[in-house]
Amino acid sequence: MTETSSVATSEGLPLSATDRTRLRRMRENGRSGRADLNAVLAAGFLCHLGVSVDGVPMVVPTVYGADADTLYLHGSVASRSLVASPEATVCVTVTHVDGLVLARSVFEHSVNYRCAMIYGVPRVVTDPEEKLEGLRLLTEQAAPGQWDYARRPNRKELAATTLLALALDEASVKISAGPPDDGEGPDAALGLWAGELPLLTGWGSPVPDPALPAGIPVPEHIAARRTT
Repeated sequence: MTETSSVATSEGLPLSATDRTRLRRMRENGRSGRADLNAVLAAGFLCHLGVSVDGVPMVVPTVYGADADTLYLHGSVASRSLVASPEATVCVTVTHVDGLVLARSVFEHSVNYRCAMIYGVPRVVTDPEEKLEGLRLLTEQAAPGQWDYARRPNRKELAATTLLALALDEASVKISAGPPDDGEGPDAALGLWAGELPLLTGWGSPVPDPALPAGIPVPEHIAARRTT
């Protein structure tokens, strides 16, 4: 199966329905399609890995890359969270904050967001080809075009890197958007401003390494990321 057809197939699949992914609060914010999960994952590159280490919960921020079926996480072979993760159930979350919802009362304030939660037992990637592909996905997720521009990992660097693969078989997605919902309640008579305060993020101008020799231009794929 080609990558294109695999993605197309996954887009039409529903998300898993398990006790862990069942929404118990604000069910109206839940999304049930794999396309919703793919969109949340594609919009970022930083996740939080929750794992139990020596009986104590640990939540670690780390970069990720994803294809149609798998989430890849990487770190040092000395990372306690990655060493503890294989053969244990983990929870990975990805969250994007889109803005504040400022209501007429503090009780009704909220946040507009997109988030995904993925459960599973990750496996350590040992196949050299899959490891390189997983690292390519990680790199391209954060900086598209960088994998073909920079030097790729050598054997020593690959040996010092742990790559985990987590199937996207058990996941939930929640999205909250829109204005405050107290516009037709008693607080509407207070005459206070209420609405949304969008959170806008963007990439600034590339800052060269001070050790960079003169005359080396910013590559086009990096310069094109500038949004501010």
